[in-house]
Amino acid sequence: MQQRITLTNENIPQTAQAAASVIRNGGCVLYPTDTLYGLGVDTFSKTALELLYSIKGRDEGKSVHSVVSSTNEAKRYVVVTDAAQKLADKFLPGKLTLIMSRVDVVPSLPALGGGKFGIRIPDNQFCLALARELGTPYTATSANKSGMTPERDVDAILEQLAGAAKNIDLIIDGGTLPKSLPTTVVDTSVDQPHILREGAIPTITIANALAE
Repeated sequence: MQQRITLTNENIPQTAQAAASVIRNGGCVLYPTDTLYGLGVDTFSKTALELLYSIKGRDEGKSVHSVVSSTNEAKRYVVVTDAAQKLADKFLPGKLTLIMSRVDVVPSLPALGGGKFGIRIPDNQFCLALARELGTPYTATSANKSGMTPERDVDAILEQLAGAAKNIDLIIDGGTLPKSLPTTVVDTSVDQPHILREGAIPTITIANALAE
């Protein structure tokens, strides 16, 4: 049965526990971030990823990024280059996704981008609490039908997802989120890091940080 929790500052720990339980059991959570609402499943579960793609109506060949609690945790899954560390130190937690080379512990799933892995550390207390509680990465894909503009409140999201919304096990209602661009995505797995998507952090700001 689908559950809905209104998120407050006081119930973040309990809500993170509830969300972690759902994800560990192969379910899907709708949750707020520092940019948009996201859909969270177990990053390393092929079955959970298939559920995620079915909810979004998304091509399974498109990779998804994942939330971790810190750069130190990220080092369990990816090779953090000097450039990645420099950007992480300056912008994380925040509206930045870093693409890095995965290490062997990360399964080679098409949804994870083959030899690369996208890491997100949101500036959002619930997201970080869930990452700590879960102890493994969970997906950070936006909560929208593939190809459609993401909505900023839960009811509009559920309306957009239509019948697929019934496959979301836990809805975490953080209210209407402020308008925000998505994360800026930077590939730091290569010798010359480059921006794959300009978002909330402008290209020039990334370039200046790398040049410091």
